[in-house]
Amino acid sequence: MEIEKKHIVGIIAAVIIIAADIAFLAKEKIFYFIIGIAFIVGALPFIFSIIAESSKERENSEMFLEFSRNLAESVKAGTPISKSIINLRDKYYGSLTPYIQKLANQISIGIPVKESLNIFSRDANSKVIDRAITLISEADKAGGEIEEILEAVAKGVSEVEKLKKERKSAISSLVVQGYIIFFVFIAIMLILQFKIIPMTEDISGISADISGFAEVEKTSEEFSKPLLFLLLTQGLFTGLVIGKLSEGTIKSGIKHSFIMVGLSILIYTGVKAFF
Repeated sequence: MEIEKKHIVGIIAAVIIIAADIAFLAKEKIFYFIIGIAFIVGALPFIFSIIAESSKERENSEMFLEFSRNLAESVKAGTPISKSIINLRDKYYGSLTPYIQKLANQISIGIPVKESLNIFSRDANSKVIDRAITLISEADKAGGEIEEILEAVAKGVSEVEKLKKERKSAISSLVVQGYIIFFVFIAIMLILQFKIIPMTEDISGISADISGFAEVEKTSEEFSKPLLFLLLTQGLFTGLVIGKLSEGTIKSGIKHSFIMVGLSILIYTGVKAFF
């Protein structure tokens, strides 16, 4: 990912919030809550970029299906593949349009179709397109009928997109369950923090007085320190698993991880600060 202006603005805003927090609220209960807000402010532009990139990749794959169908129909009608691509240059294919125009321009100035298609595949940055272009290149090299190859590619891309949508629909209930389980886990951690651990502090204090070894006594604050790290770890890996199950890539789970980690920080530090 390239660092853009919005990323730098987010980082600067996070640093300013942390600096102000340390300067004015270092001894206040709200200190860690503000640190959590700073973390979210700094990470938010990166998360938006990842979501936009994933959305663009998904749209490229969907638009390539339409492009491959149109190309197959044109070649099947007797137009050479190079001329067919040039003819499709002015048609709108969403986010894929600039790459198709670049492909057509390269072919029109004499760059071989195979080389132009490989450049198109790299620019589009989609696994579906990459596999389709590889199939077209290899089949063309083997001397197959190009119209049949393009028709098979269009059919294959259609099946892949259909399976993706079916998987996402089937997994949607598991995604909801994952979030519900995570919120239950947060509730358990808060009950441990504010109900159970203070009770253990009272018990340890009584036993320390009886035995005479006061140095073994630990405060509830010391016992509860690992709880936030448990929440962050749970949120991070649960989000990655949800993304992998629902959309097939770990990258898609980053947005879920960010939501869960951000909520963990805000809820845990917010409860400690205000309640």
